[in-house]
Amino acid sequence: MAGVFDRLVGQEHVEAELTAAATAARGGDAGSRMTHSWLFTGPPGSGRSVAAVCFAAALQCTSDGVPGCGECQACTTTMAGTHGDVRRIVPEGLSISVGEMRAIVQTASRRPSTGRWQIVVVEDADRLTEGAANALLKVVEEPPERTVFLLCAPSVDPQDISVTLRSRCRHIPLVTPSVEAIAHVLRDRDRLDADTAQWAASICGGHVGRARRLATDEDARARRKRALALAGAAMRPGTAYAAAEELVQAADVEAKELTAGRDERETEELRTALGAGGTGKGAAGALRGSAGVLKDLERRQKSRATRTGRDALDRALMDLAGLYRDALAVSFGSTATSNHPDMAEHAADLAARTTRDGLLRCIEAILDCRAALDMNVKPKFALDALVARIGDEYR
Repeated sequence: MAGVFDRLVGQEHVEAELTAAATAARGGDAGSRMTHSWLFTGPPGSGRSVAAVCFAAALQCTSDGVPGCGECQACTTTMAGTHGDVRRIVPEGLSISVGEMRAIVQTASRRPSTGRWQIVVVEDADRLTEGAANALLKVVEEPPERTVFLLCAPSVDPQDISVTLRSRCRHIPLVTPSVEAIAHVLRDRDRLDADTAQWAASICGGHVGRARRLATDEDARARRKRALALAGAAMRPGTAYAAAEELVQAADVEAKELTAGRDERETEELRTALGAGGTGKGAAGALRGSAGVLKDLERRQKSRATRTGRDALDRALMDLAGLYRDALAVSFGSTATSNHPDMAEHAADLAARTTRDGLLRCIEAILDCRAALDMNVKPKFALDALVARIGDEYR
């Protein structure tokens, strides 16, 4: 079996640094050689959360050889998400609340039960509320001797991670994997043919997981095609708003498909735990008295579905921005690598129908739409405003 760091794509410099750190961390009874807070940054798809989990496995590894063997029980359970001393915090809603973070910090302050370290991996640390970030900062400033925090965020920009929290962390920057590296993974690990692997790698924006979905999932390809078609629809008043509405509805459908099964399982498990179906004395009364618990679950499930839908829309908007960037490159005669090499004719048409300034304003409109969605503007209103602004550049 390959070592855990083999899961990283195009991040050789990160693998070397983390392996060295995990090796050094084996020395010292009180973990004095260990940095207790780490910040993994990188663009979407670079594998920042994968790197953090791989590092957690290397820290817990019980092999006598190089840490992160991928074969010992500590490595396999960490990678599977079942290690008793490794916790992955994956925000299911739009943010991580202060209450959630306080509970995490309290648990993380315990001594490890079976592993070398008590490790907390916080994915999407940019979703920490101000209160949650402050709660985390307190423990990061004075960490328990056997606790390690691994934070993941898009960048070190203050909008993604607070300056004070970032200053307490050792920074591990990841880069966007090359097209060649992604295509190699799809060929060797996923057994895809060379042409499909190369096509998916060239249009995924450096996101390995998305390349895999585009190569194997017809629905994923249809969603990308729908997002890019918005550029053409926005030039015609008769189709612009219908196309925007279709994109919003498609994101809602995708969110429901991704969350419905899990929601149903969670609800059934909670109802069973609360006594649903029981025949004993007081079972029905106990279930009626737990209506608040069920309502809280529904609230969390709704928040998760909202986030999933917003993430789907954000992917579509990034695809669209990439197309206008390609059009701008065409207008300048640039030979820069295209975001959508299979849409070259469409990009050339967009460039021919407006000015370079107009293309820049289209990109700005997409970025403003993303910001509006991040501020909880209703997707329909945000997308309608977007197609209106794009349409103005083509009239």
